[in-house]
Amino acid sequence: MQNPEVFILAIESSCDDTAAAVLQKDKVLSNIVANQLIHNQYGGVVPELASRAHQQNIVPVIDAALQKANIQKEQLSAIAFTQGPGLMGSLLVGSSFAKSLALALKIPLIAVNHMQAHILAHFIHEEGFEKPTFPFLALTISGGHTQIVKVNDFFDMTIIGETTDDAVGEAFDKSAKILGLPYPGGPLIDKYAQLGNPKAFAFTKPKVPGLDFSFSGLKTAILYFIQKKKLENPNFIEENRNDICASIQYTIIEILMDKLKLAVKETGIKQIAIGGGVSANSGIRNALAEAENKYGWKTFVPKFEYTTDNAAMIGIVGYQKFLTGNFETSSVVSKARIQF
Repeated sequence: MQNPEVFILAIESSCDDTAAAVLQKDKVLSNIVANQLIHNQYGGVVPELASRAHQQNIVPVIDAALQKANIQKEQLSAIAFTQGPGLMGSLLVGSSFAKSLALALKIPLIAVNHMQAHILAHFIHEEGFEKPTFPFLALTISGGHTQIVKVNDFFDMTIIGETTDDAVGEAFDKSAKILGLPYPGGPLIDKYAQLGNPKAFAFTKPKVPGLDFSFSGLKTAILYFIQKKKLENPNFIEENRNDICASIQYTIIEILMDKLKLAVKETGIKQIAIGGGVSANSGIRNALAEAENKYGWKTFVPKFEYTTDNAAMIGIVGYQKFLTGNFETSSVVSKARIQF
């Protein structure tokens, strides 16, 4: 720790995006992401292809992050990497590189839980963005996760509700696939939904006790609905795309908001922070903005580039762990599933 300033290099490789960021304390100096377009033709992420692409991308991405930050690798204070959860082959590419570089530079190695990083992305120093205060409720919504988390401190978090089957991001993408939209379809549903009537078609919300979620039944209901309507009218999707998307999005948002209202009622906490790729959805952001006025909530939405998978969020967790000396040895292992 000879550096008067703290510079953290962060590496994220949990799924199909290779990302690297450099943070000076809690401020982002660079945040580089290389997307893998190869998966589009398969309608989803192919794990083996993802890990190969990470191997090709990781050196150029890290080099670009250091150059943009105008930092030499010798100035780095520590290296943070995603330990899990995620695709095992993808995680191993990032962890292997992080371990090797930390060893070569003789600086600390910091393992980060990807889902905690989505929550703590709110603590990145960013002009015009307010940080939540503890305690707060976090709604983490992505292609692989749907969780309501009670956050008491940086590393004192408890999952109080989660999906029992499919994640909300998967519900969006699979619904889009049913409609014949290309992968990833979630953003396209959001795009068309803004032009449609959200109450044009009614979909039944699943009855799940407590704060847990379920989206598999909704996906099936949408599939049967579309199949039935196409038998009646082969051009049904083309003629009603905007209304279908608006109705699907409205139902999904209603499910999320119902559970959030219940979580606020049970905990008494009215600070809500969202994170994960699906938090980029305009309908969810609008619903939270309305809830601020209607229920007196205080809601926090991170900067757009910190919602999808990125390394800046890994870096902010790395910085908080650096402050407490929470380091790992090179024997640390990547985990496809990881304890929260």
